[in-house]
Order: sequence, then structure tokens, then C-alpha cells
Amino acid sequence: MRQDIPNDALLQLIGKQINLPSPPAVAVKILKTVQNRECSLEDLEKIIAADPALTGKMLRIANSAFYSLPKEVGNIGRALSILGTNVIKNIALSFVIAGDMRGEDNVFFNFDYFWRRSVTAAVAAELVTGLLQKKDDDIFVTALLQDIGVLTLYLCKGNEYVAALKKRTSGKETDLIQAEREIFRFDHQQLGYILLESWGIPETITMPMRFHHDPENAPKMFQHTSRVLNVANLLSTSCNSTEISGYVRELQTRMHEYFAVTPEQTWELLDDVARKSIDILNIFEIDPGQMKTYSQILQEANEELGKLNLTYEQLVLELTEAKKKSEMFARELHDANSRLEQLAFRDGLTNLYNHRYFQEILKNELSRARRYHHPLCLIMFDIDFFKNVNDTFGHPAGDQVLINLANAVSAAIRPSDIVARYGGEEFVVILPETNQTGMKVFAERLRRCVAAITTVFQNNQIKVTISSGGVLFSPEDDRITAQQLIDIADRGLYMSKKNGRNRVTLLPIDTTDH
Repeated sequence: MRQDIPNDALLQLIGKQINLPSPPAVAVKILKTVQNRECSLEDLEKIIAADPALTGKMLRIANSAFYSLPKEVGNIGRALSILGTNVIKNIALSFVIAGDMRGEDNVFFNFDYFWRRSVTAAVAAELVTGLLQKKDDDIFVTALLQDIGVLTLYLCKGNEYVAALKKRTSGKETDLIQAEREIFRFDHQQLGYILLESWGIPETITMPMRFHHDPENAPKMFQHTSRVLNVANLLSTSCNSTEISGYVRELQTRMHEYFAVTPEQTWELLDDVARKSIDILNIFEIDPGQMKTYSQILQEANEELGKLNLTYEQLVLELTEAKKKSEMFARELHDANSRLEQLAFRDGLTNLYNHRYFQEILKNELSRARRYHHPLCLIMFDIDFFKNVNDTFGHPAGDQVLINLANAVSAAIRPSDIVARYGGEEFVVILPETNQTGMKVFAERLRRCVAAITTVFQNNQIKVTISSGGVLFSPEDDRITAQQLIDIADRGLYMSKKNGRNRVTLLPIDTTDH
């Protein structure tokens, strides 16, 4: 699984595809304060105390069973003196980053589930180090952020990363890493490492994260922490999964191999992780879902079995039959979901995204461009004199023209671009992270590309041209809406038609468009 890339080469590889998000403002202040030797505990206390909501959460977690302090802590200054600067810093960073890095859910990605898994992993890592009696003040935030690369990839790459999530053949993280490397040439461990390093997070946190799915290849001094992260991730998976038995067996094996921990100790650890995670998740204001302790799950399973008046042979027979039915149902469900996705988001003739999907994805891309201060372009085009094609050669010929055009446009765009059939012979292309010059070059290339297509239908050679309109969104246009962008691009398309067709008209956003 190892894929060593020097830091400079890795940064260059990632930088070509992703604009790394900046850390939250409060996180920057906290990091600068703890790294400045001249700053005092009072300076850190002032930063945290300036945010009442953050202060409240900090005090709740300090007074929770997680730390089991002998006396209740009433202010951040007291918490600093008891728990120490490092612990308070890491707790504060955890709340700030978990609260800031969110977005819109997708059928393949749920933010609440991601942060539920991350917080559970953080609690698990803290409890593992306690069990091993090897104190590590940084372990909570290290485990919490170990999969921040997954979140960053989804926030920055959207549909491309959903393709990686679909591509993995099982729930195993190793399959996801392989899919990431096939698509991006790097994985979420490496991206998380580069991101947090750029934020000024110390190597004692970032380096174990880089190898948390591959701890045996971590540098010697970070191998122990990487192993802790690895089992913490598996503990989190076990606590948040409905299919727990396989994960528990794997967890017991790893705990024994890594730390010589017995199966009985692992069971107790699982119960402790679930109990304490539910408390901490409530403080993070994250729904714990259906999380239960391992003992509770076993008890419920035994109660259900006790209700059955079956012989062992009958039980085995029914389980075998149920397994066959389940596998058949899973295959049918997968096929049905694939067909439904095609129907919901794809145009039946051209196989491009349809109007409904375009409206949804344009809003998402506009939000992402606004959030990360990136440019975004929209091009709208339609086929010149398309009615003449249908009237002269028939609608089947017109359909073939549309199919050939869709194939050519799909081959001309970048992986990050989105092309959709807007309706009839009208199409749209969304160009993320593209400036005015890039839009102009692409629109002209697209025009020439379509003009070069020859559709052969019943011995007839049919050629068409397109007229296009385009608009650039820049972060300064903070009040513009998706519909206004469409209207401006459509206006440019109309002007191209009016001025002779087979041309491109790019329009700016002005005050009349707001």
C-alpha cells in the first residue's frame, strides 16, 4: 500500500488539482498564540473567551466524564491550569474546525456521519492511549482530523470525488485509497498531511496522519501514534456500523498485534468508546445516531435468539436461505439504483446531465466558488437553424446530430467541467476555477469542435454550427444568483444569434444583473 512521494513533489501534485482551503480565523489565532513563546496563557484564554459558544463547549467537555476532573471548572483560565495549554488548544481547534468545515450533503457523503465518525475516532484514540498508559496531549485532535483529506477532497472536487466513493468495492479504507490514487494520483492521507502542514500544525500531528491506514510504513518515531490512529479508526467504524461482528474480529486482531491487548480488554474498550462518544458528540452538537455499546448489541442479539424455538439445523438452513435472498436482493437493488440515477440525472437521448441536475449542480458550484474565492464560468449554446435539420432530414437525423454533438463536447471538456442538455437543442457548460481568458479559449474551441462534426444519416452528410453566450462569476460578485448567471449567458447567446450566428459573445456581470 506504500506510496512514498517527497513533500515538494506531493505539494506540487496536489497544488495542480486543489486550492487548499484556509484554516478558520479563530484557529489561526490559536495556532499563532501557542507557537509564540512571548504569548502567555492569558492570551490564549482571551481568544477562546471572546467566543461564548466556543467557551461553553470547552467548559462542558472539560467537566465531562471524558476528563473526570475532581472539581467542576468554571472558566477557561482554570481549565488551562488543570488540563494544560496543549490539551485546551487541541480541544478548541477541534470545535472550531469541525464547526467550520461543512457543506451540502450528497447521497454518497453525509457531513454529520463524517464528523460523527471523526469524533468517535478522537474519543477512541484518547482511550487507547489511556489503556496503554502512554499519555499524548495531541492524540484527540490528531485522530479527529486524520480523515480531513476526505472532507477536503469532497469539498473541492465534488462529483469527481463521488466517483472515487462509488469506485471502492467495499467499505474498506484501503479500497478508497486505491480509488483516490487512480483518479487523483494521491490519497486523502497525503492531502490531509499537506493541508494541515500548510496551516502550521506541527509534525507530531501531521506525520502520523499521513500513515494512519498504513502504520507499518510510518517513520519509526511516529509508528506508535499511527497505529493508535489506525485502531481508533476501526473502533469508530465498529461503533457506527450496523455490521459490527467482522470489524470487532479485525479490531481484536490488531489490538493484540500492535499492543498485546486481550480480546476481553478490547470488548471493554468498545463499550467505553461508545458511552463516552455519545456524551462528546452531544457537546459537538452532532447527532450520535443509533450508537450502542457492544455489550448492549450482544444482549439484544441474545434476546432475539432466545425468542426463536429452532433447532441448530433449522437455524443454519434459514440463515443460508436468508443469505442467498439477501445477496440476490442486493444485486437487484444495486441495478435498480443505477437505473434510477440515470433516469434522475441523465438525459435519455444524449446521456448528458439533464436540466434538473444542472440547476442543482450550478447552485453547488456557485456556493463553492463563493466559499473559496474562486472564479466560475457558465457557457450556454444552441445549434444554429436546428429546425431546418429536422424539417429537411427528419427528427431521427436531428437526434443523431444531438448525440454526436454531445459526444464531441464530452470529449472536449476537463474532468472538473460539467456539461448538460438544457432543453431541445440548447446546452450549458459549467467551468469551475476558470477565468475570462480560459472561458474565451474554451468557447472558441467548442465552436470549432462542433463545426468540424459531420453527421452521416441515410447517405446524407449533415453539418451544424453553434452560437454561444458566456459569463464569468468572480468572488467580488457576492450577490449574484445562479438564475442571474443563466440569464446573462442566455443574453449573450441571443446576441450571438442576432449578430450572425456561429459565434461567441461573452458578457460581464454589471450592477443591473443584481
